Amino acid sequence: MKKDFSPSRDLPSNSVPHHPSKRFGQNFLTNQGIIQRIIDSLDPGPHETIIEIGPGKGALTEPLLQRAGSLVAVEFDKNLIPLLTEKFGERANFKLIQSDALATNFCDVIRPARSARVVANLPYNVATAILQRLIEQRDCLSELILMLQKEVVERITAAPGSGERGYLSVYVQAYCETEKLFDVAPGSFRPAPKVWSSVVKLTLRPGPIAGVRDEKVLWQVVSAGFAQRRKTILNNLRNAPSPLRELVKSHGGASIVLCQAEVDLQRRAETLTLDEWARIARALA
Repeated sequence: MKKDFSPSRDLPSNSVPHHPSKRFGQNFLTNQGIIQRIIDSLDPGPHETIIEIGPGKGALTEPLLQRAGSLVAVEFDKNLIPLLTEKFGERANFKLIQSDALATNFCDVIRPARSARVVANLPYNVATAILQRLIEQRDCLSELILMLQKEVVERITAAPGSGERGYLSVYVQAYCETEKLFDVAPGSFRPAPKVWSSVVKLTLRPGPIAGVRDEKVLWQVVSAGFAQRRKTILNNLRNAPSPLRELVKSHGGASIVLCQAEVDLQRRAETLTLDEWARIARALA
């Protein structure tokens, strides 16, 4: 994929001063070309609700308000609230919430809307935790356009057999259709991070994983499978933490479970498809 090497064009400063916080992992997007590509990828409509997580100084907020029917901005940094209120507080379609995304009930904050899409430039230090939180609330979220660290997007989109594939790959792909959109150079931010970023599109599937009665067991199996990547799925299941190890034993042992699931005992976790993980979980039902 062609990387973006276009120079950053800084947005005008707001009258309320604010300096990026290292504690919150703040890197404010300033490249207008990247901002436009994100907006075009989301393509918000005049009758829909959009959630923006971490609006920062409002780089994405302004173009979102011009196109979305309603925008709910969730900002954790209380020092940014006055800036955002001064800039956008009088917009009829703008709702600002000072809240931690890891503790926010997104289905509640979008009411009376019943569904929304999400756009966010997530801090690297909490990105995967926020992503999991969003997936957990997929009943009211239909799509996520997220800026993440490039290596995280590579893991999220990794196919079976890829060295990048891990627990996060299987988890996200179980609930989402994934599509990497484009890369973003460090110079597109102020301050510039030390690594590249990527924008990914995740289309959420609201229903449960087909045929899996207990998804908790499924994720215990996947976690155990990736516990020691160089070992086979057989050895990792044999050495799984309790209570999964006891559950496997109660079904005849790891060899029997894998045979019932029609998974080769010598396979390694990164080679397994979602369907094969689901078959192992069903064999333990």
